[in-house]
Amino acid sequence: MKYLVTILLFAVLVFSCDTTKSTVESDSTKIALSDTVIIANDSIEYEIIIIEPGFNAWLVTQPPKGYYGLNYLETRNKIYVTEFNNRVYAPGFNKKLYVQEINYDPNVSYGLEVNYLLYNYFKFFEETYNQKLR
Repeated sequence: MKYLVTILLFAVLVFSCDTTKSTVESDSTKIALSDTVIIANDSIEYEIIIIEPGFNAWLVTQPPKGYYGLNYLETRNKIYVTEFNNRVYAPGFNKKLYVQEINYDPNVSYGLEVNYLLYNYFKFFEETYNQKLR
């Protein structure tokens, strides 16, 4: 399977050692019910993995998936991904926060679900770690 989007951020082993909880399946999409969010779809060949303690609890407090338009989410994600990836390789930024580059291709249509989760992850990241990615 070709991975167009791989997000493996913040594998905080001390706080999230239990990542083998049950999953919910719908329309060939799997979402883990723990502090790890995995969305995988073989037909589109993408995968997004968010490993972050507290992200799921925070996500339920945010506007629903249809609140933002797809174009808005894609535009914001391009900005966030560019800045995040710059910080992965730039000296002076905390390498515990900026662990791995995010492979997000702005020419690929990932759909509403992936863009919604990615956008909300960046908002969560900014609030939790007091980082500004804009």
